[in-house]
Amino acid sequence: MNKFKYYFILLLAGISLVSCNKSDDDDVVTVPLRDYTVQYKADNDSIIKFLKTNYIESVSADFDIKISKIPAGGTQISIYDQQTYPLQSRDVYSNDITYKVYYLSLRQGLGSSPTNTDKIVASYTGSLLNGTVFDSSYGLPGTFNLFPYANEGAVIEGWSEIFPKFKTGTSTTDPASGVISYQDYGAGVMFLPSGLAYYESGSGSIPAYTPIMFSFKLFDLQRMDNEYSISSSTGGRVFLGDGIPDYLEDLNGDGYLYDFRDKTKYPKPPPELIDDTDVDGIADFLDFDDDGDGFTTRFELTKPATEIGVVNGFNFGSRLYYPWQPLVDNPATPNTDETEPRGIPRRPTGALADPAKAESSTNVRAYLPEDYTAEPRTRIHLDNTYPIKQN
Repeated sequence: MNKFKYYFILLLAGISLVSCNKSDDDDVVTVPLRDYTVQYKADNDSIIKFLKTNYIESVSADFDIKISKIPAGGTQISIYDQQTYPLQSRDVYSNDITYKVYYLSLRQGLGSSPTNTDKIVASYTGSLLNGTVFDSSYGLPGTFNLFPYANEGAVIEGWSEIFPKFKTGTSTTDPASGVISYQDYGAGVMFLPSGLAYYESGSGSIPAYTPIMFSFKLFDLQRMDNEYSISSSTGGRVFLGDGIPDYLEDLNGDGYLYDFRDKTKYPKPPPELIDDTDVDGIADFLDFDDDGDGFTTRFELTKPATEIGVVNGFNFGSRLYYPWQPLVDNPATPNTDETEPRGIPRRPTGALADPAKAESSTNVRAYLPEDYTAEPRTRIHLDNTYPIKQN
């Protein structure tokens, strides 16, 4: 009987323990994010150590790179100290800190550089600093969107910051197989702190708070026009554009555009990074009315009906919208003439329709040829004094 009581008491105690553990398991434990500044210091220390204890073993003719650890007593020159492919860095403001992001340029490329909001065609191999490969395109090109708010194909922030430092190549298409091959493309390696990669979430075999690296090749790009609205039915982004590609709304010409409305990520953005004509807090590449005059950019880019085609012996071009700069005909489209000899005009400086009256929305000036070509000129979609509002 005493033995029975003993086991009964043990059983009750076990049930009690299980109940307590279950209750604990059901409780949601919130683990606060690590401080970005503290984590960046740890990541940067790890990256610097890696760069000083590893060397470039080889770079192939196709710019495939092999990085290996310097053995004990080895005389190999570290990635950090070698000069064949000098180590470079870029300062990146994000998460209210400034990251110093290291990268190697194996070849810059001979084409055009994307902005951090364009689409790119690239191949890549991603590795942990211990050499473990966590992902690869196996040399095959894929399409990726550098714009962080893209509906699909968006990449980690570090890619958006480093790819604009490289240029695309040229391509040829085999007429029989249709296979595209690329030449003279940019190629490099980026070393990313976790704050510009997967940070607390990790990804697959990438642990949380882990710095990573990518070797990559940049083959091609697609210019984007990223103004968007929010769908009232789905809540998703609907990309409409304003007629000006993002790279031409990069006012400071640094190749980078940012949405500084995100005050958590960018509480104190450096003034030199802001591309906002009307200073309304919406960068031009996301603003449907760049100059804040109440007329949309697309409306201001629309040509008057009298300025399409050949008028009075002068070719105004065939498009409905002004090009940003003069365009030449594309020989790849023999059935279409893309020639646009003049760009977006400034506010017109010719004679008034009625010289006896003041300039107004109903008494406008005539455009002169130099209004379309003068450099520099403030184009009408960036001039909030034109069109003239109705009195």
